[in-house]
Amino acid sequence: MAERPTAPHVLAITFLYYKDLPRAFAFYRDVMGLRLAIDQGDLAKIMEIAPGAHVGLVDEARGMNRWQAEKCVQLCIRVADVDGWHAYLAAEGVAGLSRIFANEAIGIRAFVCRDPEGYQIEIQQATRAGA
Repeated sequence: MAERPTAPHVLAITFLYYKDLPRAFAFYRDVMGLRLAIDQGDLAKIMEIAPGAHVGLVDEARGMNRWQAEKCVQLCIRVADVDGWHAYLAAEGVAGLSRIFANEAIGIRAFVCRDPEGYQIEIQQATRAGA
């Protein structure tokens, strides 16, 4: 039986597929404030969310998968100031912005919004240690 490699993982990337890559890139860079970590030209832009965690924005015409109208993926970003992020994204006119809600069972306060092509983003803050 083969042994699984024991070296630690280097980073994590979740890829999302877009019809308009420049528009998605501008949103995540300019509105969400994510840093471009890896530039793969017209194919993809890999944006750092937090150390080791990334979202890859892919041109659906060039990537391994195709854009889908119905999204079944949610990008969740944990922050230190959910109220500040809600106020900021409201001022930016971001689509699909919900009210802030609490889920005491899992210990968060959060809200959701949509990126330019409909992916749901949840912005959440822990309300207790270990949540």
